Amino acid sequence: MLLAQPKMAQQVQQALSGLRELNLAGLRDLADLSFNQLSSCTPSLERLSLAYCHLTFELGSAWGSIGPQDSSPSQLSFHNLLRFVKERAGSLRALDLSGTGLPPEALQALGQVAGLQLQELSMHSCRDLSTEAVAALCRQQPGLTSLDLSGCSELADRALLAVSRGLRHLRHLSLRKLRRLTDAGCTALGGLRELQSLDMAECCLVSGQELAQALGSVCGAPPPLASLSLAYCSSLKLHQELEDHASGPKDSSPQPQGPSLLMLQALQELDLTACSKLTDTSLAKVLQFPQLRQLSLSLLPALTDKGLVAVARGCPSLERLALSHCSLLSDEGWAQAASSWPRLQHLNLSSCSQLTEQTLDTIGQACKQIQMLDVAMCPGISMAAVRRFQVQLPQVTCIQSRFVGGADLTLTL
Repeated sequence: MLLAQPKMAQQVQQALSGLRELNLAGLRDLADLSFNQLSSCTPSLERLSLAYCHLTFELGSAWGSIGPQDSSPSQLSFHNLLRFVKERAGSLRALDLSGTGLPPEALQALGQVAGLQLQELSMHSCRDLSTEAVAALCRQQPGLTSLDLSGCSELADRALLAVSRGLRHLRHLSLRKLRRLTDAGCTALGGLRELQSLDMAECCLVSGQELAQALGSVCGAPPPLASLSLAYCSSLKLHQELEDHASGPKDSSPQPQGPSLLMLQALQELDLTACSKLTDTSLAKVLQFPQLRQLSLSLLPALTDKGLVAVARGCPSLERLALSHCSLLSDEGWAQAASSWPRLQHLNLSSCSQLTEQTLDTIGQACKQIQMLDVAMCPGISMAAVRRFQVQLPQVTCIQSRFVGGADLTLTL
């Protein structure tokens, strides 16, 4: 390796002396020797990603007794990484070990490194991690502001409770694909008062009622949540109290009568893709976020024109909207909804089988800032209509139009 040459190593160190972030993700052939040579050239390093690198793990009893002389020329070992973390504990702030197969004892060894004060830690798809290891981490690293536990399939409600108790300043939390997580665990989210983004996609046992109770309690200010993903939560229903309220006397006020996601008025991004139990009524009552910029309602089989119009009135600031595979939407719904979205820039209507060129005309007249449009697999829209739309709005940079009118074509300007 070039860095084995002293002159070259010196030149590289001068060039990288101010480097603060090093991304080595996916380098499956990375070994201790090459890692040490490269990291020695980055004395100011604060953020390191070894995601999906092939880390090897040995019994923890030997981890503390291994020095640089034991570095392997052929494999990347955890004991070598641990030594590096100990050396850089005072400056290292972010670590990404996603997909490395990190075992519980290795996580505990990292968390207890003297002087280490991590702010961000990602362990996506580390499937062997235990609740006990996560709980220990939260006690050892209370300054964490970002934590990714997505795909750590052994974790369930008690892990979320440990996170809530130990990481009071957490701002970003990803729990995607924690399929053992239930409504009972969601109650712990109420303790994270600084939370700004939450990803619970594919948590298929979560119904949403305890989530609304935790995040939208009327007692005290809700967290400043700006991004929420509940995509593919197949059991999700919006708060039952709101559903009951919807069937009672009409009330034009958007204020909830109890805990509700309506309290999250700072929300800017919301993903409800494939939440198949959501209805027009529940969406109309809860999707009233004037600051919302990005929304996905794709794959909602029960969404009709009535729900679309209600969402348009409740979320007038949308810039990105995904409605793919919403087969009940029609031209009539868009004729009523489009004027509410003058800021719309990205719109996905793929596989909306009832839409025709009339919807294209409506969008062209009402949504003058549109830049990207996807109408792939919309049989009622012809290529001629797509070209007319192009001429009408020259600022559009991309129109996905596969299989419209029987054609297979993507127009990119």
